[in-house]
Amino acid sequence: MLSFRSRVFQAWFRISRPLTLGVRGAVEDENGRVFLVRHTYTPGWFLPGGGVEKGETTLTALTRELEEEGGFRLTGAPHLVGIYSNHFVFPNDHVLLYRVPAGHWAAGEATSRGEIAETVWADPLDPPDGTTPGTRLKLAELYGGAPPTPYWAPPS
Repeated sequence: MLSFRSRVFQAWFRISRPLTLGVRGAVEDENGRVFLVRHTYTPGWFLPGGGVEKGETTLTALTRELEEEGGFRLTGAPHLVGIYSNHFVFPNDHVLLYRVPAGHWAAGEATSRGEIAETVWADPLDPPDGTTPGTRLKLAELYGGAPPTPYWAPPS
């Protein structure tokens, strides 16, 4: 269930941006694990990412979000996996998923303050309890051979 803060934020986005676009990054380490974040304002584990701001490219947004949420500095080009409809979660929203293999990033200090409650390196085929349905779906497609879908999250 979404918090009051999340509902207000989404309502503002619907008014100010009738179509929304987000990015997520499947950042991998040398052991094949993926980096997940838990935000302070909404429940669940997510791949790091967020909204594309006005005037930003999707790659600029991904670069910014990875640095904010995980302290990652891209040293190689991420691979665009796909573009997905997120309409079941947020009407008229789309998410671009990028894969960031080990060797394509350098560790640094996360710049976000107060947004991230917790981070974890997880087995993509056995993510922690509380991982969101959309994140689970994309991890299963990307790493487990599940058939790809055009949706970020399964219908509720």
